[in-house]
Amino acid sequence: MTDAAELRSLTQEFLAAHPPATTERLDFLRARFDAGLAWVHYPEGLGGLGAPRSLQAVVDAELEAVGAPDNDSRRNGIGLGMAAPTILKYGTEEQKQRYLRPLWTGEEVWCQLFSEPGAGSDLAALGTRAVREGDGWVVNGQKVWTSGAHNSRWAILIARTDPDAPKHAGITYFLCDMTDPGVEVRPLRQITGEAEFNEVFLTDVRIPDSCRLGAVGDGWRVAQTTLNNERVAIGGMRLPREGGMISPVSKTWRERPELRTHELHQRLLKLWVDAEVARLTGERLRQQLVQGQPGPEGAGMKLGFARLNQEISGLEVELLGEEGLLYEDWTMRRPELVDFVGRDAGYRYLRSKGNSIEGGTSEVLLNIVAERVLGLPAEPRTDKDVAWKDLAR
Repeated sequence: MTDAAELRSLTQEFLAAHPPATTERLDFLRARFDAGLAWVHYPEGLGGLGAPRSLQAVVDAELEAVGAPDNDSRRNGIGLGMAAPTILKYGTEEQKQRYLRPLWTGEEVWCQLFSEPGAGSDLAALGTRAVREGDGWVVNGQKVWTSGAHNSRWAILIARTDPDAPKHAGITYFLCDMTDPGVEVRPLRQITGEAEFNEVFLTDVRIPDSCRLGAVGDGWRVAQTTLNNERVAIGGMRLPREGGMISPVSKTWRERPELRTHELHQRLLKLWVDAEVARLTGERLRQQLVQGQPGPEGAGMKLGFARLNQEISGLEVELLGEEGLLYEDWTMRRPELVDFVGRDAGYRYLRSKGNSIEGGTSEVLLNIVAERVLGLPAEPRTDKDVAWKDLAR
């Protein structure tokens, strides 16, 4: 199906059969998935219709117009933005049928078990081990900076299965049940006082081979799909004009004329333009995604997102003066999602500091842009062909 009018008609037929006002929310979402209206660019039977990705906006507009429930996508951003496209590309038919529907409806929230205390920026140096035992794997290790692990049912996990191979070659990708014995989630309290991040300890966790995604030893290639989608998900979020972090500072500027100075005005104008450029660039990137898989350009978008958030939040604190130094709530909380706009300026300023670390540090992303987008010479990597077990740690 490639015609917008036909898709609009199909959506209206679906709404007639499942009136939002009288259909339970979860029943509505499940039916929407089964009708192929969840993500129209996915294959039939997996929540889609094999239609162009751009036509999703047609479906969303029809549903929004009648107040239909959505799947609260922010609550399961890792599942929708990272796990789902990776499962779609590398999963078996059984895996796609098992995981994609409850993932999209939000019945099963996902997290990401990638980074480790000794393998963050150099992720391929990870040391979590998965050892083959019978028809499954036994996993031992520690992961860190795991957003939402305390609310998650499943995790995407990469672990070392061959220490004799070079570090990129000895990794395998798994789907990990977070309720299994041996999975321990501990909160990491952040500068905001919250603990949306976690450290996760894996002790003799048994993962069946049916939960392996891709071939043994091919985990690094599979993980690249996840990471590319992560950067697009973080840096390429769809926003309205003057949306995101620029929104509250612009609102304060208009409503509090007594705070204005010429110097702050000039800075706000520049950042407003930068935010609009980033928004339009993100829209162009999403249009490119319609034609295929995300590429390294997402790294550039994520870089810009981090810089803008930090500069805008810093300007907002300066604009508010003493008010900007106040932070209303230091309570230790375990939030389901990050709400930048719905909190005070102090929270935005503190939380945005993490934007240049999470989803790949800005330093690593600069290398990706330099090498894979601009085609500049790669940095020397003396450990590329050395067995992982022989690397200095």
